[in-house]
Amino acid sequence: MKAALATSLAALLVGSASGHTIFQKMYVNGVDQGHKVGIRVASTNNPVMEVTKSDIACNVPSYAAPQSTAVINVPAGASITTEWHHGISAGPDSNDGDDPIASSHKGPVITYLAKVDNAATANPANLKWFKIQEEGLYDVAGQKWAVDKVISNKAGKYTFTMPKCVPSGQYLMRHEIIALHGGASYPGSQFYMGCAQINVTGGGSASPATVSFPGAYKGSDPGITYPLYWPTPSSYTIPGPAVLKC
Repeated sequence: MKAALATSLAALLVGSASGHTIFQKMYVNGVDQGHKVGIRVASTNNPVMEVTKSDIACNVPSYAAPQSTAVINVPAGASITTEWHHGISAGPDSNDGDDPIASSHKGPVITYLAKVDNAATANPANLKWFKIQEEGLYDVAGQKWAVDKVISNKAGKYTFTMPKCVPSGQYLMRHEIIALHGGASYPGSQFYMGCAQINVTGGGSASPATVSFPGAYKGSDPGITYPLYWPTPSSYTIPGPAVLKC
């Protein structure tokens, strides 16, 4: 039985090998900021595989040209919706079965901020990041993960709130999906991330603890080396620090 399971899982992994994704659009309080505007859009949909590489911060730095120099204004407390797609596309592709991401790519959605002087030009190396959002296995009975919300209706969208206590100023916003389908051993889980260039307005006075990328994750973290298929997941520990509490 275990051999049959291993064979079927191997086939699934091969079949979904191209089911990757790219963060490429953002909405603030429901207002579309424009395709590739204010986001360092990855030039390919290939995942980052190793948490010790510098690419784990904002993806491979050969971003899709032209790289946007826009900085998106985000009021503290605003609703943020991000949009992901399998390819660099202005909207959903009904002819692509893996758009926005393959349904096998279960895992969490996580968001971090790093304070910078100029979000349009900031180098992601050596920045200090704090977590503002996370969601993992939210429905154990139904085996529903945060990424299932991205897949819902093929829209590629995920919505969360900018905490009201985040201080005003410019930030890189690191938005990430971790796909766990290959995560039984390390390296195996796939990391998809992109960094938006934002300016928080009307903010608060939080002084959160920070982490570095690379450094925040270890390959041995239980949320990274994770057997997605057997036994059936009953819990999940999201990697990284605690979420900012206002």
